[in-house]
Amino acid sequence: MHFQELIKSIKNRRDALQVTQQTLADLSGVGLRTLKQFESGKGNPTLSTLQKLADVLGMELCLKLKNVSPNK
Repeated sequence: MHFQELIKSIKNRRDALQVTQQTLADLSGVGLRTLKQFESGKGNPTLSTLQKLADVLGMELCLKLKNVSPNK
């Protein structure tokens, strides 16, 4: 999943649950300013921040790593 898709997924889930940015920030312990930057595509959240948001929204965070270098 690309970063923009991740942002969209979190924002869509928050909207679907009718949770305000302020409420999500309060429940997750993530700063409101950080959350706003993240949702606007300007922030660069840590995995820890993403996990906090996912936990509150009832989402599962999956990290997929891909080897892009040629096999040797």
